[in-house]
Amino acid sequence: MSILVDDTTKVLVQGLGSAGRFHTDKAIAYGTNVVAAVHPKRGGESERFEGATDHSGVPGRDDRYALDLPIFRTVREAVRATGANASVIFVPPPGAADAILEAADAGLELVVAITEGIPIMDMVTVKRVLQGSPTRLVGPNCPGVITPHACKIGIMPGYIHEGGRIGVVSRSGTLTYEAVKQLTDNGLGQTSAVGIGGDPVNGTNFVDVLELYNDDPATEGVIMIGEIGGSAEEEAAAWIEANMSKPVAAFIAGTTAPPGKRMGHAGAIISGGRGTAKDKIAALEAAGVVVAQTPSDMGAAMLSAMARAGNR
Repeated sequence: MSILVDDTTKVLVQGLGSAGRFHTDKAIAYGTNVVAAVHPKRGGESERFEGATDHSGVPGRDDRYALDLPIFRTVREAVRATGANASVIFVPPPGAADAILEAADAGLELVVAITEGIPIMDMVTVKRVLQGSPTRLVGPNCPGVITPHACKIGIMPGYIHEGGRIGVVSRSGTLTYEAVKQLTDNGLGQTSAVGIGGDPVNGTNFVDVLELYNDDPATEGVIMIGEIGGSAEEEAAAWIEANMSKPVAAFIAGTTAPPGKRMGHAGAIISGGRGTAKDKIAALEAAGVVVAQTPSDMGAAMLSAMARAGNR
């Protein structure tokens, strides 16, 4: 099993600029069921994608692909015509919040916002509108969501992912890829990997994803990757201690970051003496999480957590 996406997910693309076209092509090559694109000025047109797949040798799958992707003027039109139930957003920052709200208004179950640099006040509005909505937002400023060999929504390199037993949830894009590669190399693989993004206001948090993995019978353990800033990791630690039935490993980036200095992500800043890596690590370790000391130790930390739980 998996969480959020699988081989039945029907994906539409909002934003077909250079980044949108590039990553849409990679998603199709991976085998993702991309069914439509949305562009307000190109309704009725189509975009051609063709090339070699990156799953050659997988039984039942061809080694080439060719797709004329239909483009619709609005998300509602695309959903009505294709039955799409998920969207990925590559719309530039000034229009990205409106794109998220349009997707939600069309009734999509999942919206993955890749866009970086969306104004915080725009996201505050989005967060308020989506409260109580059946639409789940992942991101913004995130690498996306992937279930190996089934569906890739985002910008992650598909070839490092391998189906397996471990769920991944992360605030960092590149550290997500590092963790995934180590899990693959250690023979653990992944059920799914979710990048929740590094912005201070996002749609899905650590606890949301941990709950999904805890309820997924195929997921035997979870690795979470956090960083300085905010209190999301401490909240996750409290939830893990009270509710998690599976082993958890973690890595917290930013142990050497000076207070008041933003490190990479908009949310990665120690402010008012809160959000330090030291406090986050202490909270996680108190909850029984095995915390890796360096990025290169993440796979080993997951193996250690599995061994401690007796299901290595």
